[in-house]
Amino acid sequence: MNMLLHGVKDTEFEIYHGDTLTNDWDALCELNPAKKPAFDAIVANPPFSYRWDPTDAMGEDVRFKNHGLAPKSAADFAFLLHGFHFLKEEGVMAIILPHGVLFRGGSEERIRTKLLKDGHVDTVIGLPANLFYSTGIPVCILVLKKCKKPDDVLFINAAEHFVKGKRQNQLTEEHIEKIVATYQFRKEESRYSRRVGMEEIAKNDFNLNIPRYISTATAEEEIDLKVVNAELVSLDQQIKAATAQHNKFLKELGVPLLPLPGASEASALTNP
Repeated sequence: MNMLLHGVKDTEFEIYHGDTLTNDWDALCELNPAKKPAFDAIVANPPFSYRWDPTDAMGEDVRFKNHGLAPKSAADFAFLLHGFHFLKEEGVMAIILPHGVLFRGGSEERIRTKLLKDGHVDTVIGLPANLFYSTGIPVCILVLKKCKKPDDVLFINAAEHFVKGKRQNQLTEEHIEKIVATYQFRKEESRYSRRVGMEEIAKNDFNLNIPRYISTATAEEEIDLKVVNAELVSLDQQIKAATAQHNKFLKELGVPLLPLPGASEASALTNP
C-alpha cells in the first residue's frame, strides 16, 4: 500500500507474506553466494525497537553471524543486518531507525562498532521529531554501503529544519533537497553537516550520537560592560528626574512625597 500511495504500479513489484526475521522467504534463504539474490538499492522503515525472541541457532544465520544478534528488547539492528545481507557490493541501503541505535551499548554497540570498523556506515542523518503518524520521537536515517570509499562518516543534523504543523511536522521540498545535496556532495556546513574521520569516532567509543559531532549551540552574545554601565546610569538619572517631577505634583496636593531613589540606602549608610 505504501508503494501504491507513492505512485509505484502493482505490476512493478512483488509482494511476499512471511516473517522477515525468523521465517524468511525461500527465495532469500539461498546459501549459495552465486544464487543469493542481491539488490542495488534497499530501503527500510521497520517497526522501531520491536521486541523479538531470537534462538541460539539464529546466531549462525548468515545474516547475523558476522555481527551478532540484536537484543531481544530491540530488533532494530536485526532488520538492518537483514537488509544489508542482500545488498550488492556497489549498492546503497537506507534505513529509518530510532536514535537509540546510534549510542546504545551491549550487543548493539558491538554490531555498530563492527559496521564502522568495516567501513560500511556512510552517512547518519538526524530528522525532526513528530514526522510520522505512528510515533512522535525523532528518528535518523542510516545510509550503508559495502564498498564505501571515504574513510569518514557524514553527519547531517536536519532536526531543526522543518515546518511545524498542527499535528505533525513536515519536511518541505527545500528541506529534502538540502539533505540530498549535502549527502550527494558530502558538503560540510556549520551546525548542519560534518565529515568525521574514523579516528575521532573511535575516540568516542564508536558512539554515533549526532550532538557529539555537530554542535547546535549558538554562541552567547558578547556583553560590553561599558555600554551596560552607561545604560544603567542613564536609567537611574531618568528615574530620579521622574520621581522629582512626580513629587512636585504630590506636594501641591498635600500628600506624602515619594522617597528619592537611593535615599534609604544613603540614610542607612549615614545613620547606622
